Amino acid sequence: MQEWQKPNAEHLSDEKAPGNREDRSAVAGLYEWVGAAIFSLTLVALVFAFLFRIVGVVGSSMVPTLHEGDRLIVTRLFYQPKQGDIVIINMHDEEPLVKRIIAVGGDRLRMDGEGGVYVNGEKLNEPYTQGITYPLGFGTEEQVVPEDCVFVMGDNREHSKDSRSTADVGFVKQSDIMGQAVLRIFPLTQAQVLH
Repeated sequence: MQEWQKPNAEHLSDEKAPGNREDRSAVAGLYEWVGAAIFSLTLVALVFAFLFRIVGVVGSSMVPTLHEGDRLIVTRLFYQPKQGDIVIINMHDEEPLVKRIIAVGGDRLRMDGEGGVYVNGEKLNEPYTQGITYPLGFGTEEQVVPEDCVFVMGDNREHSKDSRSTADVGFVKQSDIMGQAVLRIFPLTQAQVLH
């Protein structure tokens, strides 16, 4: 009589062995794909949280430079405010403002009432503006911009809520600057680097 022998794993081929190479390879590939997807999503979230953000323009205060509905890429990374920059300002309880920096902390600023804006005694050449720069609540007397603050105005000077309105905006703390607008990405036909 022949004795029956239980087959052991050595006698089974790789294809029939439980947990064969193909199954293990498919599972490992799936884990790899899920891991890569999670890493990519985390990286994108971090980039947009700390490096860049997309902001939409609301209103006409930056015409002719920017228009309602334009989409801007904004960054705060290593940003130091300087004259001429287009920035996004956190208004806390209201919509953020998109404005241009006219003067920074320590600058002497004056408006002559006839449309001229002077920083440190020199009249600014502002080809990007539309309308007349009325001093409004700021007045025509020279004032010094406080340290760690900036003075901002919209390019559409007759239709802009900005630092001239001392009750609403006034001098803006640098800590309230959400970032500099560096690129218009929409509409695509007007995509451009902003200065």
